[in-house]
Amino acid sequence: VTHASYERRAQLEHALESRISIEQAKGIVAERYGLEVDEAFDLIRRTARTHRMKINDLVRAIRPGQETPPELAAMIAAERHVK
Repeated sequence: VTHASYERRAQLEHALESRISIEQAKGIVAERYGLEVDEAFDLIRRTARTHRMKINDLVRAIRPGQETPPELAAMIAAERHVK
């Protein structure tokens, strides 16, 4: 097995872990705020863009039983105020 094989495997494992974190965050946000899962992802994505964050950094901060990250909470509050 070559070094390239190990590197590729590490990249795939990282991508899978990242995807799992995103899926978990989508579910948490959807449940917390009564959104569809697609709406939750759109909100997470827009929040990351607005605050110039990497999406993975934001989703790692979205955990069950913990407060919503302030950037996401501000985006939700602003959108609910507009509606």
